[in-house]
Amino acid sequence: MKYTKLIALLLFIVVGMPVLAADNTLSKEDETVSEEEETLSEAEFALLVAESALSKNDRKCLRCHDEEFIQYESGIHASVRRQGNTEAPVCTDCHTTHRVRGKLPYKSATGAPCSKCHDAIFEAYAVSVHSQIRVKDDEDDAHVLGCPDCHRSHDVTAAATENQLKESCLACHEGVLLAHEEWLPNAGLHFEAVSCPACHAPAAQRKVDLRLYDNAAKKRIREKEGVPQFESRARAVDLEGKGLSALALQSLLREFNRDGGEGNTSLRGRLEVSTGVGSHQLTDKGRAIRDCEYCHQKGADPFQSVTISIARPDGRLLRYDAHTDVLSSAVSIDSVGGFYAIGATRIKLLDDLLILSVAGGISLPIGHTTVKWLVRRRRRRGEVQGGMEHSGDKPPSSPDDRSAAE
Repeated sequence: MKYTKLIALLLFIVVGMPVLAADNTLSKEDETVSEEEETLSEAEFALLVAESALSKNDRKCLRCHDEEFIQYESGIHASVRRQGNTEAPVCTDCHTTHRVRGKLPYKSATGAPCSKCHDAIFEAYAVSVHSQIRVKDDEDDAHVLGCPDCHRSHDVTAAATENQLKESCLACHEGVLLAHEEWLPNAGLHFEAVSCPACHAPAAQRKVDLRLYDNAAKKRIREKEGVPQFESRARAVDLEGKGLSALALQSLLREFNRDGGEGNTSLRGRLEVSTGVGSHQLTDKGRAIRDCEYCHQKGADPFQSVTISIARPDGRLLRYDAHTDVLSSAVSIDSVGGFYAIGATRIKLLDDLLILSVAGGISLPIGHTTVKWLVRRRRRRGEVQGGMEHSGDKPPSSPDDRSAAE
């Protein structure tokens, strides 16, 4: 960043915001720089500063904390602040203005400063198994597992972003897949289609979320910045305004396939808890749901709520309600073919086809054997009659023949 100071200083003189460019030295706490930070050019950094939603007072932090600033700007707090939410935290909300502390002053007893905005979630966490766990930090000091351990401090991203929630769990719970394989059939498939809290927060409400997925890029589809389409398209096909039916969902997919090519857009289903509060109501593993019938039965409760979703540019999900029949209608075979829970999301046409295929598989060999036996029997009778006629003997008459003669 040889010219960073000069570029940033000139830029903010023009716009009336006196800010010094960031120092190029990394702090000990952030020795690992992300790929995005490594490739950020001087012009990109200057533009990032120019578009930042930080106040004039908070911009002074950039004099020394450029890396933390880059992390913050890539997070959800900066995103919602740019969208006009002035309640989203900035530097001084966590570190204060004058009595600056080197680390986030997270208080495990009150959840401050996170609980200032996320009080309901903290209350759920406070009675969960996570609030009773102590972990070690980089300095090998033990502390109660808190918000920053899963959600990070500066680059706080939406919990629904890609597989972040699952990755946060697996970061601590190593070897859990092998442990689940000992008792759970198709454990790998369950890990892909079922979120951890769906089983480990038994008191929470659950739902099925069908996420728009780009098959070509192999990632979740995101709304384009400044060009929202999902909600308007969903409302256009939801003629009654009561949620998407199976036919409406099929129409919605056709609209998105026109953008990216036929067949590129599909749905990836995931069973998850309904709210952020519910996802924090975690219990110890002894109380987790282990009964297969909880999901794999007709009319299972988790499948009575269905949403269709797309990721916003900042990673948060935008959802639209759908009818439960999108999981069981014959029209949905293409739409939700990748999300099928035996006994719960039962598509009747598939069951009928299965019955026909099983019946056909059984009847075919039986019919073949029967026809073959009848042909052989008829052939033998023909051979017997032919032999008698050749020798001049009459074949023995049947009781019916004798009755006719009398």
